[in-house]
Amino acid sequence: MKHVSNQIVAVQSRRTMLALLAAGSIALPLLPRIARAQEVDEPDEASVLRDPEAPVTGSADGDITIVEWFDYNCPYCRKLQPELQQVVHDDGKVRWVLKEWPILGPGSVVAARMALACKYQDKYLQAHDALIGGNSKLTESRIDEVLGEAGIDVDRAKRDLTANTKAIDAMLARNDAQARGLRFRGTPSFIVGKFRVPGALTMTQFEQVIADARKVKAAN
Repeated sequence: MKHVSNQIVAVQSRRTMLALLAAGSIALPLLPRIARAQEVDEPDEASVLRDPEAPVTGSADGDITIVEWFDYNCPYCRKLQPELQQVVHDDGKVRWVLKEWPILGPGSVVAARMALACKYQDKYLQAHDALIGGNSKLTESRIDEVLGEAGIDVDRAKRDLTANTKAIDAMLARNDAQARGLRFRGTPSFIVGKFRVPGALTMTQFEQVIADARKVKAAN
C-alpha cells in the first residue's frame, strides 16, 4: 500500500505460494475504458482496513483483520464462504471486512448495490449470506427472490438504494480502486494482516496465514 509498501506484502513462504498457485481464482474482466486508461496508486492502509462504511463481521476488536474483495456471482467466493466463516468463528479474534467488487457483469453490480442498500434496514449480513450462498447466476429477478426469501424487505431496499445511490456507488468505486491499486486480478482476493492473498485458500491454509500474520504483528 502507498506509504506502507514494506508493511503489507505478498505471502512469501514456499508452502503458501504453492497453495496460491494451486488455488482457483477468476481473471479480472475488462474494466471500463476510463478505468483501464489510468494507473491506480496503492491505497493507504487505513482506507483499506478502516473504511467506516465497509461492512464488518467476526470480532470487531479482533487482533488480525481479513479484508475480502468478492463478487456474488463468483463460484470460488461462494465455495469459500462457509469455510472462511468457520475459520473466523473458530478463531474468535479475527475482524473480517467485506468489500463488494462486482466485476462479473451487470447482475453482480445489481447484487452488490442491493446488498449495500440492505444495511439501511440493518440486514446487510443477511443479504450478504443469502446472495453469496446461492448456486445460480444472479439476475435482477433472482436477486429480489433470494433477498425476499432471506426475510428482507425488498421494496424498502430498492427505495433505500434510490435514496443512497451516491454513497453506495462511492463505496463500490473505493473498493474497485483499492483492489486495482493492490494489483489484484480477480475474486476472491484478500488482505490477511500484512499479507496480500490473491486467491482462494483452504481452511487449513487460511489458519496458517492468520498464524503467520500474528507472528509478523508480534515481531513489529
